Amino acid sequence: MDLHGRGQRLRILCGALVLLVLTMVLSLGIGFRAVPWSEAMAALWAPDPGNDLHLIVRVLRVPRTLLAVMAGAALGIAGAMMQAVTRNPLAEPGILGINAGAAVAVVLAIMVLGLTSMAQYVWFGFLGAGLAGVAVFTLGRAHETGTDPVRLVLAGAGIAVVLGAMTGIVILNAPLQEFDTFRNWSAGSVSDREAEIAVILAMVLLPAGLLALSLAGSLNILSLGQEMGQALGVRPGRVWGLTCIAVMLLAGGATAGAGPIGFVGLVAPHAARMVCGPDYRWILPVSGVFAAILLLLADILGRIVIAPDEVAAGIVAAILGGPFFILLVRRFRLARI
Repeated sequence: MDLHGRGQRLRILCGALVLLVLTMVLSLGIGFRAVPWSEAMAALWAPDPGNDLHLIVRVLRVPRTLLAVMAGAALGIAGAMMQAVTRNPLAEPGILGINAGAAVAVVLAIMVLGLTSMAQYVWFGFLGAGLAGVAVFTLGRAHETGTDPVRLVLAGAGIAVVLGAMTGIVILNAPLQEFDTFRNWSAGSVSDREAEIAVILAMVLLPAGLLALSLAGSLNILSLGQEMGQALGVRPGRVWGLTCIAVMLLAGGATAGAGPIGFVGLVAPHAARMVCGPDYRWILPVSGVFAAILLLLADILGRIVIAPDEVAAGIVAAILGGPFFILLVRRFRLARI
């Protein structure tokens, strides 16, 4: 269903934002200890240091909720951009090998340098994601005619396989303690994260998100085809380069902070496209909000299904996104660029 009209799209975006806020409030109250809505609001606006429920909300639930929202929004916007520039309905941030690059950098930081705090090895996740993205973009360039989306996708798949193998080799030879540290990160969990992580991600994801939104008009033109885009004054190589930078920062930041999370960046853009049509000026922000809601709901469900224990949000997101991925494979054929 393609709902046309600026007013309708604006109402959809506002409704999604309201739903996101309600989901965030729900996230503050659900967990190993239930926190009533009134207590959760009091913890935010009138905290009492002697109230253990207020401490749970402010120390544990708020950073967790903010991290899920930021990581989900970043993955949703990055996924929408990747589907736009590759013109491939199955594209998502992992297609550039960003998850694999962040994973191999984090595992080396933990195993070789002995880092145990996420505030320390999150920077290695950024570095690994960035280097992997640069390598894929370099290998995926078609120097005679500009950047080739198909070649970029193939380069990303190859880099991801190689880096995944390297990660596996290091893990198999790692001591048990370091393995547990990496396992907690690699499951794609937003629990037990320091507030500092949310601050670090905000500093990176906010400018990256603004860069992505500034490219929306160019993505609309390029969706008509590279030749048509050039005829309308768009420089495809420049748009590709800026898009890759935005995707590296968005998906790299989300992966560094929350671990590798799949399907969120695949599902949210399709849902946004169904209700907003083909205009990327609307698809990008709506994808971000939808993805934030999806990851936050996955985290909430993970706290409930085997309470008092938890399932990582990345695992729940994969379970929810798997059937949707199968549906896409059956419905679409890969676009030939």
